[in-house]
Amino acid sequence: MERRRALDDRLLDLLGAIEGMPFNGTMWRVVKTGREVLDGSRGSGRWNTSEMSVLYGAADRNGAIAEINFHLSRGQSVFPSRMRHELFKLAVKAHQTLVLADMEQLKRLGVDDARYRELLYTRTQEIGAAAAFLGFDGLIVPSARWDCKNIILFLDAINVEEVRTVSVEPVDWKVWRRSQS
Repeated sequence: MERRRALDDRLLDLLGAIEGMPFNGTMWRVVKTGREVLDGSRGSGRWNTSEMSVLYGAADRNGAIAEINFHLSRGQSVFPSRMRHELFKLAVKAHQTLVLADMEQLKRLGVDDARYRELLYTRTQEIGAAAAFLGFDGLIVPSARWDCKNIILFLDAINVEEVRTVSVEPVDWKVWRRSQS
C-alpha cells in the first residue's frame, strides 16, 4: 500500500491565493483505440499521484499527439508501429481551473524550469495533489513536449457530462512523425 504524502502548507498557501478560472473550450486527447476517452490516466503522471484519476490533454492537437509520441518512443529503438490511437477533440466545461500559464509561475512554486522536460514529477505531482485538495477541478499548465498548454482535468471534481466528444480521428503515427522531421 502506497503511503500518501503530506501536503506542503506553503504550497497550499501559494495555490490558495490563486483564483480558480472557468474553462469553456477545446481539449485534444489521444487515447489507445478501444479505450474510452473519459477513462482516466492510469498510475501517476507529471501532474497526478497514483491516487488521483485525471484526464490529460492539450489545447493544441499536435501537443496531445507529441505527448503520447514521447511516451511511446521512450526506451524504444523502433517506434511501436502496431499500436493504434485515436485523437479526440473534446468540448470541456470546467468551473474552477487552476491556471499556471507560464514557467515563471511554476518556478515560484518550486518547479525546476531547466529540467521541466525530464521525467521528474515529484514537485508537479505535489502541485496537482494540492490543487485537487483545494477544490480546483483541473489545471492548465505549459506542455513539456509542445509549444502549447496542457489541460488536466480531475475526474473526481468535474462533471463528466460537461465533457463531450466533438470529433475523433485515427492518429497516423508515420505521417505525424514524418511531419516533425
